[in-house]
Amino acid sequence: MVDFTRPLFIFEMANNHMGNIEHGIRIVRAFKQIVTGLNFQFSFKLQHRDDSFFHPAYAHRKDYKYIKRFTETKLSRQDMKRLKDEIQANGFITMCTPWDEPSVDMMDELGFDIIKIASCSFTDWPLLEKAAKSQKPIIASTAGAQLEDIDRVISFFAHRNKQFAILHCVGEYPCRREHLELNQIDFFRARYPGFPIGFSTHEDPDNYDSIRIAIAKRATVFEKHVGVPTDKYALNAYSATPEQARKWLEAAADAYCMCGAAGRRKDIYDQEIADIKPLIRGVFAARDIKQGTRLTETDYFLAMPNRDGQLLARQLSKYTEFHTTQDFKKHEPLMMAGLQVAELRAQVHSIVDRLRAMLKESHVALPPEVDIEISHHYGIDQFDNWGAILVQIINRAYSKMLVIMFPGQSYPRHSHLQKDESYHLLHGDLTVEVNGQEQALRKGDLASINRGAPHSFKTKDGAIIEEIATTYIQGDSIYEDAAINLNTHRKVYLTFWLESLEG
Repeated sequence: MVDFTRPLFIFEMANNHMGNIEHGIRIVRAFKQIVTGLNFQFSFKLQHRDDSFFHPAYAHRKDYKYIKRFTETKLSRQDMKRLKDEIQANGFITMCTPWDEPSVDMMDELGFDIIKIASCSFTDWPLLEKAAKSQKPIIASTAGAQLEDIDRVISFFAHRNKQFAILHCVGEYPCRREHLELNQIDFFRARYPGFPIGFSTHEDPDNYDSIRIAIAKRATVFEKHVGVPTDKYALNAYSATPEQARKWLEAAADAYCMCGAAGRRKDIYDQEIADIKPLIRGVFAARDIKQGTRLTETDYFLAMPNRDGQLLARQLSKYTEFHTTQDFKKHEPLMMAGLQVAELRAQVHSIVDRLRAMLKESHVALPPEVDIEISHHYGIDQFDNWGAILVQIINRAYSKMLVIMFPGQSYPRHSHLQKDESYHLLHGDLTVEVNGQEQALRKGDLASINRGAPHSFKTKDGAIIEEIATTYIQGDSIYEDAAINLNTHRKVYLTFWLESLEG
């Protein structure tokens, strides 16, 4: 059975068998030879019209081009079965286009694998109703269909839980390059997510660009008219010979090779790394650095060339701390062998996840975009004991921020040189200490602290505090523990959007 997640290439024989069963078999066998070595699914497609398809008064007329062609190339039921069996015997998925309801019955009786709906039948609702009752997957071409018709047909088959794909198709024979409209593949994929989208081609058989573009646009089903020319039977301008079809398939295989991974980040190749690495700046000592130093921006500079094993610019991050385990001389490369690395990213992400959960639980509303400051006064490893998350809401002559603390956290004793502030407890519990006097706050309670007053606070079960204050000035907080004042890396700054926080 067909797997629409894998590329499916359909060889449309249509009436190119010319009503000659032996010629039809010749076409199948010729195309069997060209598909070797290609990891695609392949199908051969026939067409069928019951005698009832033609009005009795016109069935034998020769002055109607298509009636003449269809009746003169019609295969008997016995020959249809023989050709279908030959297609199957050569390893192809069998497919047929029924142009009328009796032809659907014929497909079921002969055991074809897939029903194809031609563009001219796209909104032939009696035929669609009949096809939908079959257990077979359905592929439909969309040439000439209005968008609202495509919406209706998609909905029709979706509500009947049919395995169904649609093909972008232009009903021009042959189709000019400027009419190929390959961007429709993007349009269909965006409009009908979850449905396989393909491309039915009628362009010049020597055009191998369109298949490459269709594959790059993530089409997965491809249909082309094919045949085998002989002295007796010529091909039309849009049907491919076996040689042309092989080149078409090779172009497709090449396109898949060039497009590479889909739906995930590509693999990183060793040669790619080797070619890029010499262009990356290395980290060098800007001064003599003693063992046990925590590196800051004043300790190093960035330049090329780098050496194997050297710390590189791409490894520097606000989430990564480096401590020297040896002395380095000025201008020496900082080698990884002489550094101890502490990664903070996982800890920061864990803190943000907990923040997100707490905001959901409390139903505290935030603006669409907020700046977040994670304060970890004694290092992020001690954040669960000492620290808080500060969410800046507004900062003018007046300011508002949220102070968010997790269960068991404390905020160290400090004072402000210029800021007056008031705490309004929105969620949880908080104990505020001012000048040695403690005050236990419950949800809704308010506490005010004058500038210069030493204070600290802690929570047992977690807290969200609305801090309303005069202008926030960076560096205005003076901590009682001088080690905190000297720690210039005690904050992580992040920007988040409301949807990120609501996750």
